[in-house]
Amino acid sequence: MYYGYCRISTPKQNINRQIRNILSICPDAKIITEVYTGTKIQGRKELDKLLKIVLSGDTIIFDSVSRMSRDAEEGFLLYQELFLRGINLIFIKEPHINTDTYKNALQQQISMTGTTVDFILEGINKYLLSLAKEQIRLAFEQSEKEVQDLRQRTKEGLQTARLNGKQIGQVAGKKLTTKKSVAAKTIILKHNKAFGGSLNDVETIQQTGISKKTFYKYKKELLTESTSIFTESTSAC
Repeated sequence: MYYGYCRISTPKQNINRQIRNILSICPDAKIITEVYTGTKIQGRKELDKLLKIVLSGDTIIFDSVSRMSRDAEEGFLLYQELFLRGINLIFIKEPHINTDTYKNALQQQISMTGTTVDFILEGINKYLLSLAKEQIRLAFEQSEKEVQDLRQRTKEGLQTARLNGKQIGQVAGKKLTTKKSVAAKTIILKHNKAFGGSLNDVETIQQTGISKKTFYKYKKELLTESTSIFTESTSAC
């Protein structure tokens, strides 16, 4: 079986490019998609499911090593685990660390001669194997470094924006207003019994289409606003 694993960090990102790249080299690949933010492998439900069903001789294709892992140590350990299970790994953007490349490094080791020269040959073989492992580790370390660099650039960008007087994020103490919340509160004010309407809380929740928790949050805010307005008008009198 051939599997193609594609991952994006947020639903707003486009995953089609990864899918196209994988299908371009393996049209029969079964595509697994996932939306997950973070560098750790743990928590990726779709990847976890794939790792449980994949068998020796199967192949997993990634658009890049970063789609498999952005944590160097976890990525390297998972690579080794899958290699030992006989699972082939293909990285379109980093073909030099495909498992076939690693297998070739193992298979092309120089044969022993049965003489004292074997001490030298054994050292060469160990060097070739360690060199292949190092290339794999470096690829995952580079992937992790890209995340760290991105975080640093984002942090510096936010600091620059603040220094230039720009508001970053929501103003402290200010409620976030959305079209959905405005519509829901309008219905609550108009129809809920607490504000002179004819609907009880359960009926109002059904009418607004919001959750029970959100309804009581909005209702509390509206009651607080009503009390504040009443107090201000009374004081003015």
